Amino acid sequence: MAGHDTQDRPMRRDAVRNQQLVIEAAREVVSEYGTEASMELIASRAGVGVGTVYRRFPNKDALVEEIVDLMVCELVDEARKALTLGDGTGLEVFLRAMGESMSTHRGYAVKAVGHSKATRVEELRDLITELLVQAQDKGRIGPSIVLGDVMAAAWALRGIIETAGPIAPEAWQRHLDIQFAGLRAPDVPSAHAPATREQLTQISGGAGRTSCGRGA
Repeated sequence: MAGHDTQDRPMRRDAVRNQQLVIEAAREVVSEYGTEASMELIASRAGVGVGTVYRRFPNKDALVEEIVDLMVCELVDEARKALTLGDGTGLEVFLRAMGESMSTHRGYAVKAVGHSKATRVEELRDLITELLVQAQDKGRIGPSIVLGDVMAAAWALRGIIETAGPIAPEAWQRHLDIQFAGLRAPDVPSAHAPATREQLTQISGGAGRTSCGRGA
């Protein structure tokens, strides 16, 4: 009973502060060095002992999962904000914000695919679908474009960001310009089917319903 009470008890203010320092340090370190970065390096960057890190996160996988989840939730927030524009530009605004996020968090952005809290990704796809419909209603995106096409564009951005790295950090921006030129076309002359929503769900894997900002 005592252990259960301790687990449910709110963290002390210093514990909350230390956890935030660890998360911020992990985002920086893993962005720079990738997921092979050590817990010791993360602790050093946070200015805490490595034992403090392990008290909150039993292993590095758990810590990486936390920062990936944070990244995805930030993208959900960006998508929600983009929807409020209401003029059809939200999809492009969001994809550029996504590119910036993947570039900033290059060392672990790939983990967003296969993210164990896959319903975070499903929530994001719901919002992207709304952005796409809004853009099509305003005539900014071709009527034959579907969610699978938009997600393929996002995957392409991630690949460019990972490949170009700091050598050509803005290469993805030009590629997105080219992508949007195609997305705006009134028709897509392709005999190949886009990825379906079911396939997108299989790609992200996992389950477990929890929404960003609402009981996350």
